[in-house]
Amino acid sequence: MTGLRRAAEDYLAMRRTLGFKLTTQAAQLMSFIDYCESHGSDRITSDLALEWATTTRSGSTHDGYLARRLMTVRIFARHYKTLDPGSEIPPEDALPHHRCRIAPYLYSLDEITALIEAARRLRPELRAATWQTFIGLLAVTGMRKSEACRLNDNHIDLANATLVVLDSEFGKSRRLFLHDSTVTALRNYQQCRDRFCPHRIEPSFFISTHGTRLDAHNLSHTFTRLVDQAAITVPSGPCRPRIHDLRHSFTVATVIDFYHDSGDVQARLPILSTGIYVVTGVQTATATAGKK
Repeated sequence: MTGLRRAAEDYLAMRRTLGFKLTTQAAQLMSFIDYCESHGSDRITSDLALEWATTTRSGSTHDGYLARRLMTVRIFARHYKTLDPGSEIPPEDALPHHRCRIAPYLYSLDEITALIEAARRLRPELRAATWQTFIGLLAVTGMRKSEACRLNDNHIDLANATLVVLDSEFGKSRRLFLHDSTVTALRNYQQCRDRFCPHRIEPSFFISTHGTRLDAHNLSHTFTRLVDQAAITVPSGPCRPRIHDLRHSFTVATVIDFYHDSGDVQARLPILSTGIYVVTGVQTATATAGKK
C-alpha cells in the first residue's frame, strides 16, 4: 500500500468519525488515488489532479461536475500537504466552477397516488408491496431514500405510531410521528413481507425479493420506470423527476400547510428538521400501500 493510499484511507476514516457520510466524495477520492498509482506517483500534483478531474467514464464535460471532482482532490490535498510538503494543492481557479443545483420536481398528490398505483403493478407481489409502501413513506415523512433503506423493524413502533431515523446527516437521529393511515400501510406491508419472506436474511424493514436490504444506490432504474408508467411528464428543460424529489415535495407541502393554518410559519420551520410533522393531504397516499 502506498503512503498516498494509506493517507487517503486515514483521512476518510477521520472525517467519517466527525459525522460526514462522504459516499460520493470517498469514491471519487479513491478513484483519484488509483489514477495517481497508475501513473506511478505517490505525490499529488496539480497536473495529475486536473487530468483526473477532466477524464470521466461518463465523458461529462459539465463545468460544475468537473469542478466538484477537482474540489474533492483539493480538500484532501490540503490535508496531505501537511504529511508531504512536496505535494501540490490544485489552484481554485483551475476549472470554472458554476454552482449548479438541480431544480426539484414537486409532485402533486395525484402524481404520488399514480406512482403508488404504478408500483402496485410490479411483479412479484412482494416487490410491488415494497415499492408501494416505500414511496408512500417517503412522501409522508420527507425521509431520504437512504434513511428508509436503513430502517430495521426495531426502528418502527407501530403501537405508538413513531419511527426513529438513526445516524442521519452529521450522525444525528430524529423521531417521526406517523399518521394512522401511514401506520396501517406499514402494518399491511409488514404482514405481506413476512408472508412472502418469513426468513429474512437481514433485519431490515424494507426488503428485496431475495430477502436482503434495499440498496439506495439501485433504486433509480425502477423509479424511472414508475415515473413513465404514472405518465408524469415535465416540460423540456427541467431534469426528470427523481425519487429524492419526494422529500422536496413533502417540505413544500408542509410549509404551505403551515400558511393555511395562519400560524407563525417562521417559528414552525424548525419542526421540519426535527421531523415531528406529517403533512395533511399526502397521508392518504399511503392508505393502500402494502396491501395486495
